[in-house]
Amino acid sequence: MMLREHERIDDLMRRGYQIIQNENKFCFGVDAALLAWFAEVRPGEKVLDLCSGNGIVPVLMDARYACGDYTGLEIQEDLVEMAGRSAALNRAEDHIRFLSGDVKTASELFPKGSFDVVTVNPPYMKHNVGIKNPDPSLAIARHEILVELQDVLRESAKLLRVGGRFYMVHRPGRLPEILSGMLENRLQPERMILIHPNMERDATMVLVSGIRGGRNALKVEPPVIIHEAPGVYSEKIREIYHDGRH
Repeated sequence: MMLREHERIDDLMRRGYQIIQNENKFCFGVDAALLAWFAEVRPGEKVLDLCSGNGIVPVLMDARYACGDYTGLEIQEDLVEMAGRSAALNRAEDHIRFLSGDVKTASELFPKGSFDVVTVNPPYMKHNVGIKNPDPSLAIARHEILVELQDVLRESAKLLRVGGRFYMVHRPGRLPEILSGMLENRLQPERMILIHPNMERDATMVLVSGIRGGRNALKVEPPVIIHEAPGVYSEKIREIYHDGRH
């Protein structure tokens, strides 16, 4: 497997799976691992991962479930090419593929209602909030420069079949927009988990799922704590990183 300049191969500690990452680009963090743990896929289901980056979420989900057919959509062509090499590295090219495209017009790239599951780890920060990274690739990953929350929710709803499942990781501060936007697009919120850095600090991430055309009430599940002591992952995070099981 050929590596480009500044690239490395990281062991995902699940069934021998690995990921190629560029140390000068946006490398995956705990949010991607949490999303891959939170999302569920069943045999024969088709999964679309929006804002796919280096492809970490489909690769982690395949390592965990050993089933499903995955498509990752990412606008940055260099990341698409790198993600494709990760699929090949794991001998998963037959069921994990990555395409270059704009999330804002994703429903023009695929038939409507053609996916059972949509996952997304989108940019968290609004375009005009915070300091943007001078590196364009990192800025695109963190700020809503090329895609906004409403684009993600609209296109996800169009591409999910009725009864299909939507999974997203985001920031708690944007929950009002997330929940109202999901309802506007008939993505009925179903599950929510708040993620805290430790027992003393406020939540910094939230996992939210919804059902296309669903009617169930929202279930708020127990929070996940990342660190049980400074520099020490909690038992739950160790489980998520090492085998992905609940």
